Amino acid sequence: MEHLWTLLAISFAISAVGWIYFVYFFSIGYGLSISALAAATAVIFRDHLTIPSAILLGVLFIYGIRLATYLLIRERKSASYKKILYQPEISQRKPFFVMVMIWISCALLYVGQISPATFYLANLADGAAVNEWWMWAGAVVAALGVVIEMIADAQKSAAKKINPNRFVSHGLYRIVRCPNYFGEVLMWTGSFIVCIGACCTAWQWVIAALGYIGIVYVMFSGARRLELRQLEVYGNDPEFQAYIKRTPIILPLVPIYSVAKHKWLQA
Repeated sequence: MEHLWTLLAISFAISAVGWIYFVYFFSIGYGLSISALAAATAVIFRDHLTIPSAILLGVLFIYGIRLATYLLIRERKSASYKKILYQPEISQRKPFFVMVMIWISCALLYVGQISPATFYLANLADGAAVNEWWMWAGAVVAALGVVIEMIADAQKSAAKKINPNRFVSHGLYRIVRCPNYFGEVLMWTGSFIVCIGACCTAWQWVIAALGYIGIVYVMFSGARRLELRQLEVYGNDPEFQAYIKRTPIILPLVPIYSVAKHKWLQA
């Protein structure tokens, strides 16, 4: 249990970047926290690391660094992103209590997300008969998710350079409207399935499940915000209307085409 307190302290320290600017709790602070927690887990359990657990933690570390770097560069170079990032309803100073509660929620969520690998290694260190094949499966699925997210971001950046005023509908965007969010859901699904072979206790399952459910909720919430922005910008475009009617919003082959009306997804 003591390793969880260590990870929580690290999560609080890194995600505190959100006190500089509110959105950083969920963006730059998120990426840096995941990287720091993955690295810390590897250090804490360095004597018990296996090849697949090292791969999974490496994937999560690379993901977090890439995300934070990508967001910092986009904030600096993209005028359209700056407009969204610093719109009045976002940049308005939040009450102190709200800031504290969001900080606590984010720190807890990030530890919950990373916890499957932590529990696997902790239980292995305690002599539990963990199943390494589930760690291999989780590492492969998580790596695939990161690759999908990277390709989606690259395709969108390339398309916006050619025509910044048109929505993206080629490449991975032909399959799903938010392939970057799908990639992230896939990555955390890979992380979560590690619990199946980790000999987790009931409370470990609860922590891991809350972390997984929490990040999936955040991804659908992000997809909803994107959908609302796109409807505002492209809503009168017949080509866009045809695109959103035939292309699922976040999960390929799952016929969920809109989440705009689901206000419970507002985060």
